Amino acid sequence: MKKLAFLLFAIIVTAPSIAQPKVVADKIAGIVGDKIVLNSDITNAIADVVRQGGQAPDECAVLDQMLIRKALVLQAEKDSLPVTDEDIDAEIDQKIRYFMAQYGGKDALEQIAGRSIYQLKEEFRQPIREERLAAAMQAKIVLDVKVTPAEVKEYYDKIPKDSLYFYESELQLGEIVAYAKPSHDIEKLAIDELNDYKQQIESGAKQFEVLAKLFSDDPGTKDNGGKLDINRTDKNIDPNFMAAAFRLKEGQISPVVKSKFGYHIIQMISRSGDDAQVREILRVPQITSAEVKEATEKLDSVRMQLVGGTISFGEAVAKYSEDEMAKYTAGRKMTKEGSTYLKIYEIDKDIVKLLDTLKVGEYSAPAFFTDDRGKKGVHIIYLVSRSDPHRENLKDDYDRVAQRAAEIKKQGVLEKWFHTKIPTFYIMIDPQYKNCPNLAKWEAGGLASN
Repeated sequence: MKKLAFLLFAIIVTAPSIAQPKVVADKIAGIVGDKIVLNSDITNAIADVVRQGGQAPDECAVLDQMLIRKALVLQAEKDSLPVTDEDIDAEIDQKIRYFMAQYGGKDALEQIAGRSIYQLKEEFRQPIREERLAAAMQAKIVLDVKVTPAEVKEYYDKIPKDSLYFYESELQLGEIVAYAKPSHDIEKLAIDELNDYKQQIESGAKQFEVLAKLFSDDPGTKDNGGKLDINRTDKNIDPNFMAAAFRLKEGQISPVVKSKFGYHIIQMISRSGDDAQVREILRVPQITSAEVKEATEKLDSVRMQLVGGTISFGEAVAKYSEDEMAKYTAGRKMTKEGSTYLKIYEIDKDIVKLLDTLKVGEYSAPAFFTDDRGKKGVHIIYLVSRSDPHRENLKDDYDRVAQRAAEIKKQGVLEKWFHTKIPTFYIMIDPQYKNCPNLAKWEAGGLASN
């Protein structure tokens, strides 16, 4: 059986095209069990790849991947793998929000797509359900696959020396964060300012969008008059902000609302079900040197415990760090792709300065910083590891080599699963694809074929 090198976590998702309405299928391209792949599915998938800047994939490869996904979905349904409507709805909403951000809002998206948001959501539902079922089945098949140190070494020894990866200098960093807390008087000033803005808007003296452009501290909405598209299921929006927004009627302005970002007033522009468009003005209470000093003293105490060995880094992160992502990352700094190995150019320049005097295993003194949302705080940086530029080897890069060896072993398990399962499925491939060499396994193995 031809290797399924593309299969692991790379199955094409045939979500409806946003740029144009889906073409009505002219005929069936293939069938696995009761799952059908249409010619239009293939055409739309290829068009979406091109639209996103990729090179048009081969029709044979696309059909092969779609058949693989249908087989996984079929088995997942037989095994009753759980995929909840709540999970599907959450992913649909995430995709819709992504496209609204890409195209400039709800109205622009509906105009470009030629369908309403409701219609788009319904078109997304089946592809996303299949995507989740296929991923769940794939995960179940390889769930117990592990590699031993001997298998990792055997895999590594087979790699030609001139084909081993070359790594630039990389660092692994930990971080503990304490945000500076504004004083009560400064917070009251922000609240009073927002109450004044609310009074001016409601009296007709000023327009909401004008005050937002002049005074809002939210760089993401300030320039467009505070306008923001929200969805009730979006976990990335502060729950206090969300609750206050959805209590409003159209045109109504909220009282001052406190969120993790600061203080807001919110105006409801329009609402449709769980989707809404609002305006907001954010005021972030200013931090003074006294609050920064207080946060610094807190982390000074934490650093003394770390250096003295009375607490581990992981324990200190869990107990003291105020970084929202720390509980998911164990305090490790990560790239956008989720790797803990950072190249020097991927590290904030202020952190790079702290690393000049650090040795591996050491902790920096508390240092002031401003995060990407404008929040001011103090952090400690922990230098976990630092590598010199080098050719891949088992001593320095065992985890990476082991991960690749595990993926190859999983490929083998998946290939074996397909080899045994394909003969149990009803298979039909349209004759127009009979010259596709990668589809031979389907026609040879199925219970029925053209």
